[in-house]
Amino acid sequence: MNPTLRVGFMFMRQPRGTQSSPATAENLAQPVIAGIVTALVGFTSSFAVVLAGLQSVGASPAQAASGLLALTLVFGVGVLWLSWRSRAPVTLAWSTPGAALLAGSAALTAGWPAAVGAFIAVGFLIVLTGLIPALGRLLTRIPDSLAQAMLAGVLLPLCLAPIQALGTVPLLVAPVIACWLVMMRFAPRWSVPAALLVALAVIGISLALAGTPVRTGTLLPALVWTTPAFSPQALVGIAIPLFIVTMASQNIPGVAVMTSFGYPTPWRPAMLVTGVGTALAAPFGGHAINLAALSAALSAGPEAGHDRSRRWIAAFTSGLAYLVLAAFSAALVTLVSAAPQGMLETVAGLALLGTLAAAISAALERVEDRIPAAITFLVAASGLAFAGIAAAFWALLAGLLVRSVLRRRKEPVDPAATV
Repeated sequence: MNPTLRVGFMFMRQPRGTQSSPATAENLAQPVIAGIVTALVGFTSSFAVVLAGLQSVGASPAQAASGLLALTLVFGVGVLWLSWRSRAPVTLAWSTPGAALLAGSAALTAGWPAAVGAFIAVGFLIVLTGLIPALGRLLTRIPDSLAQAMLAGVLLPLCLAPIQALGTVPLLVAPVIACWLVMMRFAPRWSVPAALLVALAVIGISLALAGTPVRTGTLLPALVWTTPAFSPQALVGIAIPLFIVTMASQNIPGVAVMTSFGYPTPWRPAMLVTGVGTALAAPFGGHAINLAALSAALSAGPEAGHDRSRRWIAAFTSGLAYLVLAAFSAALVTLVSAAPQGMLETVAGLALLGTLAAAISAALERVEDRIPAAITFLVAASGLAFAGIAAAFWALLAGLLVRSVLRRRKEPVDPAATV
């Protein structure tokens, strides 16, 4: 079993009685600032991906705005509870890879309510993972190389969007890409938020030049209820791949990040909070909530202060900051919805480039799994839909099939030898 996967299913508790230095303004300022940065980076660097994913499976702009609001509120409250309860810098996030998977899917035959039903099913599966250790162990039997190859295939069309947009709206997209590139050179952490600010400025200027009015009512956040429907197509084509991607690309790496900084993860409480939170947010448009992975390092690392016993304050502060950011969800959706074609996709593609690179690297790491991973990648990237089920499911199935056939050979297949 992959060591990274193994650590994800260890049920750990934060030790009590940890000694800490007295609270002062000086030793509180650093974790508070780190928490605010965690929320800003986590929200602005990936909300465009969430919007693209929700709209791809049938959400209207109002429903997508509701989903963004519901997700932010629920995991903001979840971060407050988990960090306070465990006294560890536990942070949560929406499933960015899961949103990317949705963005690569077509609208369901049964419509948006069926997607909502699939989101509820994902929450149920996450809860079961926390309650039933055997389910977690079963999940680890899915090779990480194939899960990452599936994710990479789903991400590829999205990451091509900035290049494609250069051919359609070059004058609008070029400043966004240029800003991202410059920031990647000097401040990589802020590259996507900075690109987003440039994109919003470009959108605002284009709307002003076109004389397009913006109704103030659409700038206020509001939750929109959708009565869920459950269809086999959505459960197989969306719920199962979304659950696998969320666990393999967010929850398990989130545990690994916490472990790397010496913090145990309250696995069962975290799965219960994120699973129940996902189910609660789903009727309002939220797709999946999970442990934070990349942004978790901002609250658990040295940026949150030298006193490790007080870094939980950074996570707690990020929860408060997320609740504040939730108030801007409707305004962001309104501006993005009025953007020229390709602008939202450009920001989303730039935000996912790092994830794509990491997924490709992990997919090809094991020589014996490279051919199955390549098949998985190609099927996922093809957009193949059969029997109304999206490509992600067929990609994983094809990869497992090819892997089982090739595993019958005594020697691993080296792709270089077939060239």
